[in-house]
Amino acid sequence: MLDRDGFRPNVGIILLNQKNQVFWGKRIRTHSWQFPQGGIDRGETPEQAMFRELHEEVGLMPEHVRIIARTRDWLRYEVPDRYIRRDARGHYKGQKQIWYLLQLMGQDWNLNLRATSHPEFDAWRWNDYWVPLDVVVEFKRGVYEMALTELARFVPRHDHRNRYLRSGMRSREPAQHEPAPDVAGRGPAFELPPGATFEPDPQSALQPQPAGSNRAN
Repeated sequence: MLDRDGFRPNVGIILLNQKNQVFWGKRIRTHSWQFPQGGIDRGETPEQAMFRELHEEVGLMPEHVRIIARTRDWLRYEVPDRYIRRDARGHYKGQKQIWYLLQLMGQDWNLNLRATSHPEFDAWRWNDYWVPLDVVVEFKRGVYEMALTELARFVPRHDHRNRYLRSGMRSREPAQHEPAPDVAGRGPAFELPPGATFEPDPQSALQPQPAGSNRAN
């Protein structure tokens, strides 16, 4: 379902835990990291699509979260031709997204990357709110920055460290549920679903995939 300008309606999800950290997922079999997102089906409202994608991609139900805020208008990004199926080129241009800021009311164990038979992520972690955009696929970075900036004022104020995060400062206190550093020594361990593998170098340069091999969410 495309609009007249060739953009597919889509939702993006920024999920906060009780420490104001965000869910950060590694796209399956790639080096890129991103927030949950997905298309709005015909007849769905953005909110209905958000709850459907939340369950399909991270296994959460509506009772596990609370909606804090959403972006006022659509945020758009264009997808390079090499990521678009040949039969869609000339028609499909990119995504237009409504972004939601959610608070996790459940527990970490409610998260499930294998809630469906077509998982989007093969690893996840809690990350500081101002995520490292250099590990996001390049054409999405502008929208990520716009969404994070617009929704930042709605982040609960109980975690006073948030005002320092954008300048790169970090708390020295380790998260209690993530005691061990990862294999590269850069931070807490990742959560892996059964049978998943972990690529230890998310800073690796993104390699373009052959046309038709990567479905843009």
